Amino acid sequence: MTNKTHSQQQLAAKLHIAQAENRGWLNWERQRLLIQAAKTALAATLCWWLARRFGLHDGYWGSISAIIVLQSNFGSTIRASRDRLLGTLIGAIFGFASTLIGALPWNYFGAVVAAIVVCGLLGFRSSSRLAGVTITIVMLVKAEGSHWAIALDRVGQVFLGIVVALAVSTFVFPDRARLHLRDGLAQEFLVLGAFFEAILEGFRGKPAENLAELREDALTVIRTNNQLLDAARNEPSGGPGWREGLTMLAQFGRSLFDGLIALDLAVKDSYHDGYAQQLEPALGRLALDIRTGFHYVAGCIHHWRFHVPPPGLHLEEDIAQLEARMAEVRHTGFQFPQAEILRAYAVQLHLKQIARLLRASRVETSHTIGEAQK
Repeated sequence: MTNKTHSQQQLAAKLHIAQAENRGWLNWERQRLLIQAAKTALAATLCWWLARRFGLHDGYWGSISAIIVLQSNFGSTIRASRDRLLGTLIGAIFGFASTLIGALPWNYFGAVVAAIVVCGLLGFRSSSRLAGVTITIVMLVKAEGSHWAIALDRVGQVFLGIVVALAVSTFVFPDRARLHLRDGLAQEFLVLGAFFEAILEGFRGKPAENLAELREDALTVIRTNNQLLDAARNEPSGGPGWREGLTMLAQFGRSLFDGLIALDLAVKDSYHDGYAQQLEPALGRLALDIRTGFHYVAGCIHHWRFHVPPPGLHLEEDIAQLEARMAEVRHTGFQFPQAEILRAYAVQLHLKQIARLLRASRVETSHTIGEAQK
């Protein structure tokens, strides 16, 4: 598809760019770590000060809550705050109610079981352990005052910690999951593009040495983006179609990864295939435009602009030319082993699927976020 020297030059250039980007990413991650540490310390200290200021007993509980719920981004902080508040409320109610009936240890046992079951039935499984912790504090920790007062104090301090954590997350170096997800999805398409290039090295050639590593890189970035997507859904919308557009791009990324895995299986044992060589230059042109397409969509995600068609990139025309070329060489099939013919058909089928997914990822996202089409 391209000569070996040119491919090596391209690979060296991409490696240099990737190393520079990686250094920049590492520096930014270190800065984020320092910012997160400072925000957590600020929230915890502010909670302790407010608890002392208003005379709350055991003011450290608010600081503990703030430390637990303050996450790396606003969406994750909202989710952690919700889970902790619900768990604390349910635990406080069951803990106080159980002190009115029975005696230790049976009422404590029943309260923990009941709280965990209720959390599960209501869909709050992540809150169940926090409910159990609150029950333990209300029922077993000896303190001045009634169990009802202890329960209210516990809920109040957790609420204080959550409010402070949300305020710090919102106003002090705000970090939005949806923005990290946007950058993560752009990176995902670049990684998928690199995985695609490595797969094609094994088509009528020696498999790429870093193929397995690139597959794992793609899986890792997809899993990370899925976590960010869950967090981003908890955040207020960042504009028309933001949440829907990010969700759609994440789905396209997973579909493209599945298509690349299928393509990887299709190119195996194709080192000496001659039938596929007859499909040139149409096959090579489609593969080259797919490479360009991955990078172009990554740029669209980064800039959040999808309505401008890529100049000089016509994937549907490439597909039509490849189909026409396959029709031209079909009569020569008797000269080649059946396995070669089946591999060539499988490869072109998966290439067409990947090309159409790439095009759809740009076009459908553009419609979803309400861009005016050109």
